[in-house]
Amino acid sequence: MYILLMAGGVGSRFWPRSRTSMPKQTLNIIGEKSMLQMTYDRIKPIVDDDKIIVITNKEIADVVHQQLPNIPGQNIIAEPFGRNTAPCIGLACSVIMSRTGNARETMAVLPADHLIPEVKKFRDTLQFASDYASNHDTLITMGVTPTYPETGYGYIQKADVIEEINDKAVFKVKTFAEKPNLETAKLFLNSGDFLWNSGMFVWTVESIIKQFRLHLPEMAEFFEQITDSVDSEEMDEKIYDVYSRLKSTSIDYGVMEVADNVSVIEANYEWNDVGSWEAVFKISEKDENGNGLTAALNMALD
Repeated sequence: MYILLMAGGVGSRFWPRSRTSMPKQTLNIIGEKSMLQMTYDRIKPIVDDDKIIVITNKEIADVVHQQLPNIPGQNIIAEPFGRNTAPCIGLACSVIMSRTGNARETMAVLPADHLIPEVKKFRDTLQFASDYASNHDTLITMGVTPTYPETGYGYIQKADVIEEINDKAVFKVKTFAEKPNLETAKLFLNSGDFLWNSGMFVWTVESIIKQFRLHLPEMAEFFEQITDSVDSEEMDEKIYDVYSRLKSTSIDYGVMEVADNVSVIEANYEWNDVGSWEAVFKISEKDENGNGLTAALNMALD
C-alpha cells in the first residue's frame, strides 16, 4: 500500500514550545523522537520508503526532510497554504496516479502527530484494513475503542457487521457525531456503538476519487489537472494555482459524512491525538502524588 502522512499544522496547540516553523508534529513531546518520526517508525516495517508520501506546509518542509532523511525528496510535498484534509488527500491521489497509473493502489491516510504505543496491534489492524479495501469498493475509517467519555474527539456510530474475517469485523457506519458534551459522551460510551474518530482512513485510490467526483466534483477536476504536472518543473506552480482556487474542506465533511460506502474497522489499541498540554499531562508518568506537571513544564520551557 501507499501511505499518506498528513503533516501540516501551524504550531498553535503547543505554545509556547511550538511555532509556525516548528509545529506539534516536529516536536519530541513524548519521548526522544518527534511525533512525525514516531509515526514513521510505526509504518516503516510494513511499507517501503518510496511508497510513503508526506504532505506538509512550506514553512516546515526543510524540517520534515531533516527528520525523515530516508523518504525520497520528491515524496515530501509542501502545500502553499492549508486547505484542510480533503485537498491534502486529493493531492496525494494525483501523485500516486501520475507515478503508477494504477487506480487500484491501496492508500492509507494517517495524521503524523498521534500517539499509538501498541505498535503491533496498529500494524495488524492497518494491514487488515488495507487487505480488505483492496478487494472492496469502500472507504474505511479507523474507529478507536473508547475507554472513557472524551469530549474532545468526534465519534463514529457503527451499525451492522458487513463482514467478519478471523477475529476482525468490518462494520457499516451509521453516523458521524461531532465532539459531544460530557453527558452525551457518557451515553456514547455506555451504548457500545460509538468509536472515537481517529482521522485514519484506508481505501483504494479508485474508490476515493470516485467519491470526490460525486461529492466534491470541482475539487476532483482541479486535482486531475495536477496529475500531468507531477514531478515536473511546473508542479509547484500548478499546485499553487489549484490551491488558490480551493475552499478549505475536511475529508469528513466533504466525503465521509455523505458517501454511501463508508465502513469502519474497530482499532482496539491505545491511541491519543495529543491535542493539548492537558493531554500530555494525562499520558505523562506520575509521581507518588499523581503529579506529572513537571515534565510538561520542562517540555514547554525547553
